[in-house]
Amino acid sequence: MFRAVVQDSKIWRNLLTAISTLIEEADFNTTSEGMKLRSMDPSHVAMVDFEWPRGAFEEYECDKPTDIRLNLTAMLKLLRRSKSGESLEIAYDEENKRVNLTVKGKILKRFTMPTLEPVEEEVPTPKLSFNAKAKMMSETLKEIIEDSETVSDNIRFEADQERLLVKASSELSNVNMELAKSDGALLELEVKEASAATFNLNYLGAMVKAGSATSEVASIEFSTNMPMKLEFEMLEHGKLMYYLAPRIEAE
Repeated sequence: MFRAVVQDSKIWRNLLTAISTLIEEADFNTTSEGMKLRSMDPSHVAMVDFEWPRGAFEEYECDKPTDIRLNLTAMLKLLRRSKSGESLEIAYDEENKRVNLTVKGKILKRFTMPTLEPVEEEVPTPKLSFNAKAKMMSETLKEIIEDSETVSDNIRFEADQERLLVKASSELSNVNMELAKSDGALLELEVKEASAATFNLNYLGAMVKAGSATSEVASIEFSTNMPMKLEFEMLEHGKLMYYLAPRIEAE
């Protein structure tokens, strides 16, 4: 059996929203240690890697490894009116292939939804090394993204030992931003080698906006013209990470 209780249903709803920016259906792999999910978006441009250990749940039971495939849009629709402070119980009825959701607040609400047939394909962890890492408050990263979206569909990150430069431009306008640890904009800046890469803002913007609702701290890691790793720090050593392929600009 699988049963888990989330102390605040809004936290789970925000996590689902963050995952659903890339995929509509997801395989949640549950074990006695916790819950994991790793999936590519349909175009294979981006990937989401999510992990919540059992300690992040208020209650957690799983007597055997189980894959539960869910339609995220459907679950979010059921939970859209859940409020902060209301607890959420998720229980898998293996015999009937359904998930039972119980929201406990002033009103006790019970929802049931069908599961889908799990996909056998396993998505491996990307084997990447990064030369630049910048950690900042999620709101700072969100502001950078929103400012860049006012002028372009793409965003460029350039990092050296002293600073992180962010650039976005179009035929009519451009924006340049500079972040330095000494100015308080960055919590951490680690650069092994000067790096620069450009990414699509449609993807990155959706990731950052959804992910920033789940965590106050975010980090980006990248190397020149290589995929980016975007991570949001979670409770109890949980993780929410995205990988995004770069946009290679013509010389």
